[in-house]
Amino acid sequence: MSDVGMFSAFIIGLLGGVHCVGVCGGIVGALSLGMPGSAATRWPVQLGYNLGRISSYTLAGALAGGLGYFFSGLLPVQQAQQVLLVVAGIFMILLGMYLAGWWNLLLRVEQAGGWLWKRIEPLGRGLLPIRDARHALLLGMLWGWLPCGLVYSVLIWSVSAGGALQGAGLMLAFGLGTLPNLLLMGAAAGQLQRFVRKPWVRQLAGGLIVLFGMYQLIIAWA
Repeated sequence: MSDVGMFSAFIIGLLGGVHCVGVCGGIVGALSLGMPGSAATRWPVQLGYNLGRISSYTLAGALAGGLGYFFSGLLPVQQAQQVLLVVAGIFMILLGMYLAGWWNLLLRVEQAGGWLWKRIEPLGRGLLPIRDARHALLLGMLWGWLPCGLVYSVLIWSVSAGGALQGAGLMLAFGLGTLPNLLLMGAAAGQLQRFVRKPWVRQLAGGLIVLFGMYQLIIAWA
């Protein structure tokens, strides 16, 4: 996976983090409010939850990247490289269009993970109420599989990353991009969210990622 792909995944996580706040923000808020003590003592819980969540993303990326690498090995090398580049280019274009607000088709991907979440969600109930960072870490690892079209779309993209390590890196970059919106509190979070909601910011970033995707397709064609 190229540096462009990692950078794109980080930007998708950062600008798509507004969507993540809607999905996971309530969970983070509930964890914080349920903890005794001051806001400073709640930071380990917030860090534990987000570390668990991003760890699940990274593990899923490794599995997807390894799976893609295995099946690409069944094809001739040049043909496998072309297939991986085409898949990566298509999903970069789709994700760029989502960020820019031009097409929300990828939100429908959330429905595909509903069956998995029904089996995982009951496990999280056994960890409630959260009392320390260890429980928050475990809960974050479970809730990292929460149905989210944005997460699942980047995960499908990681199939074309070229291997387990590359797939893990792609999902790690995406997870780190989502971190500021979920970790920052108060005025800093509000300013960041107002900035990433600006149409010109989202269209500029989305358009740039679409161009990256088109470049991948040109390479595959060549």
